[in-house]
Amino acid sequence: MSGPKTILVIDDEVNLQVMVKMTLETKQYKVLIAGNGLEGLEQLKTVKPDLIILDMNMPKMGGLEFYQRICENDKPKYPVLVLTARANMEQLFKQFNIDGFMSKPFEIDDLLKEVEAILGRHAGEGVKMTSSGASETRKVCVVENNQEILNQIGGVFLSAGYTVNPARNGVDGIERIAATVPDIALIKLGLVDISGDIVIAKLKNMAKTRDVKCILYTEKGPEKTVIAQKIGEKQGVDRFLEYTAPGDFLDAARELLD
Repeated sequence: MSGPKTILVIDDEVNLQVMVKMTLETKQYKVLIAGNGLEGLEQLKTVKPDLIILDMNMPKMGGLEFYQRICENDKPKYPVLVLTARANMEQLFKQFNIDGFMSKPFEIDDLLKEVEAILGRHAGEGVKMTSSGASETRKVCVVENNQEILNQIGGVFLSAGYTVNPARNGVDGIERIAATVPDIALIKLGLVDISGDIVIAKLKNMAKTRDVKCILYTEKGPEKTVIAQKIGEKQGVDRFLEYTAPGDFLDAARELLD
């Protein structure tokens, strides 16, 4: 396992600096702060960040000039997530090699998702090495009957570079997992046709799919505590997850696949 990722936040709004720094540090990121582009360039003399969160409108040196300073052959040396109060600048930055764009004001949870997605793409999480030394995209099958939740989970893994195969019920899930043999399967406990733990039991009894890592999940809630304890002990369940946000699935997958 590598150490904590380093994120450089360049923004002149002190309140935003504090909010972003505190939030990212709760996720175990190492966070550095700069109040403008000049301070950001000074930071880069001693650190190599895994991501730069860059505001556009700042004194002394704005985000656009800073971006140009860190580019070589029209490509930045570091991943960049742009923040700006001017939403109409998104089209401009689509012409540049940036990794993400967010308009101010934004929800801090949305910023976290974007940070995780960008770092995941650059870490190559969705890529594995085969025995021959070739690279291969990791595959995940998501068995979920709620389309909105399915889209949220799938989006997190697509952003991290995985191939995502969705299934809307247990029977379909068994068939798809047997046909594609993913690296990991995310299976909802309360499916509309077959309980998720039974789906996993069937998969573990088939030679073709017994080695697939299986995460059985349900939404976190106090009434599910006893269920979680019992389900987590069932044979074949590699991980029982009570989730609160889509990013929880990627965290659980990391732990199983690393």
